Amino acid sequence: MFDAHNHLNDPRLLPEVEALLARMEEAGVRGALVVGTDVPTSHTAVALARRYPGVLAAAVGMHPHESSGLDDDALAALAALAREPEVVALGEIGLDYHYDHSPRPVQREAFRRQLGVAAACGLPIVLHEREAVEDMTAILDAEGGWVLGGVWHCCSTSPETALAIAERLYVGIAGWITFPKGENIRALARAVPLGRLLLETDAPYITPVPHRGHPNEPAYVRLTAEALAAVKETTLDEVAARTTANTLAAFPRWAARLSHDEGAFDG
Repeated sequence: MFDAHNHLNDPRLLPEVEALLARMEEAGVRGALVVGTDVPTSHTAVALARRYPGVLAAAVGMHPHESSGLDDDALAALAALAREPEVVALGEIGLDYHYDHSPRPVQREAFRRQLGVAAACGLPIVLHEREAVEDMTAILDAEGGWVLGGVWHCCSTSPETALAIAERLYVGIAGWITFPKGENIRALARAVPLGRLLLETDAPYITPVPHRGHPNEPAYVRLTAEALAAVKETTLDEVAARTTANTLAAFPRWAARLSHDEGAFDG
């Protein structure tokens, strides 16, 4: 089982990384992808993955909230980081029209430019989208972004849209699926085949039931897996096995590093 998206580089989690990784192992979570949201957090994600090889991997990128900061220097810094061996994806990138922390035209341009970095580096993408499905898909169409592969992180679209996304990218399922009011996520999870789903925490955010009110952490991805198993009317072992295979397929460089580090990855 893998946590395919977290922010162990967040100040709320970073001081406790050793304890968090110990709890992650106890929960049966094999590895975790640490995701950058700007240049500093991307540097930290790479440093963590370098410190814990075989357990952590890194994604680097500029979150849409931070798009106003993506000048030429920042883009060059991300492009350089993207070539580090610990980096397995470009992200999280995309569009967020819910908060509009950066102007929408700025977000769209930052998204396009980072898709170019992903293409140049041969990396899959980790997408953030909120209330921006039409513009997101239009840019992916125009820029050829779908062919990069990757994941639509914490997907919360309609089941029909999620199923269409799943034909070209993996779909991330996070702790929302455990919420009493999370029927929209459960409907989405029912619609998308298990072979196209990834497990995510987005830690320290989206903490699943019964830990609401506390920071999320990679160990809690097991709770999301249990909820997904209930929705899919299958076993936790089946969800763990299928989503592990999906994670390694979504991020080939991660799979290759695990194989290299351990001689052979046994799942």
